[in-house]
Amino acid sequence: MTSFKIGNRWIGPDAPPFIIAEMSGNHNQSLQVALQIVDAAAKAGAHALKLQTYTAETMTLDLSEGEFFIKDPDSLWAGSSLYALYEKAHTPWEWHAPIFARAKELGMLAFSTPFDETAVDFLESLDVPAYKIASFENTDLPLIRRVAATGKPLIISTGMASLAELDETVRAAREAGCKDLVLLKCTSTYPATPANSNVRTIPHLREMFGCEVGLSDHSMGVGVSVAAVAMGATVVEKHFTLDRSAGGVDASFSLEPAEMASLVIETERAWQSMGQVHYGVTEAERKSVVYRRSLYVTQDMAAGEAFTATNLRAIRPGLGLAPKHAEAVVGRRARQAIKRGTPMDWSLVE
Repeated sequence: MTSFKIGNRWIGPDAPPFIIAEMSGNHNQSLQVALQIVDAAAKAGAHALKLQTYTAETMTLDLSEGEFFIKDPDSLWAGSSLYALYEKAHTPWEWHAPIFARAKELGMLAFSTPFDETAVDFLESLDVPAYKIASFENTDLPLIRRVAATGKPLIISTGMASLAELDETVRAAREAGCKDLVLLKCTSTYPATPANSNVRTIPHLREMFGCEVGLSDHSMGVGVSVAAVAMGATVVEKHFTLDRSAGGVDASFSLEPAEMASLVIETERAWQSMGQVHYGVTEAERKSVVYRRSLYVTQDMAAGEAFTATNLRAIRPGLGLAPKHAEAVVGRRARQAIKRGTPMDWSLVE
């Protein structure tokens, strides 16, 4: 079994999907907005609230040239330096404690993605219940070893990683002390498309690495996440905002509150629907058996009269002989007078 607990919640196939609302930089540098996001995530039914813990200095260099400047016209962040982007998107470290406290007060778990060792040390001081590694850091083995050494559950996004790279990542995590691991299938495009989500990878991840699996979903809507749960995902992470139109570094591919509520409901329905391989009547269906078709006498018949395709028909309800017996009855004679509407039975045949 690979199931385990984060805080008071079970993570595994026998538990409803664990839904993480990722705040990222959607607070737009307002603590008030950040706390409103926490409130909205809790109201929508999310099970956890996740932050990202870094500063612009710990992420990159303060340069606005070459590879430190985003020129790709298709990027959401084109025309910005990496430093300026991270300065705008980061969550001030002094906000973490009040955000985590609000989440706890509302019954949600709260944790974060650290991007360097100083962030891990800081988050340890806040006693977070788990850690997340982002796709762009899934090959940073020293960081992964540092996080794994805390002994806390570790969730790793797999975006862009080859199978060989993931093998290195998982080995590093386990050798450093990680016992409870989740790998999230992730497509590192913003937004991602359903066609580029490849959720069939999810059961393969479970088979290859013997751990819990899920989806870090950057697509729009909830359809990809629901499909992922049908493929065995036990964790789903989605970016979350109060209002996409208000802007924010990740707002354009984030769910709004009503959508998050739908995600929670529909992924749990998908999980409930999985069940097991089953044929035949379920206990819930037992009352419906009566509405199957069966053979009924459809005209008043005298004793000795022959059964025909006219006076014997397959109709609803299902209290008579099964329709497959019609050929065996037609041509034979009635043992007694039979009233129209009588369910057919072998005792009525001579």
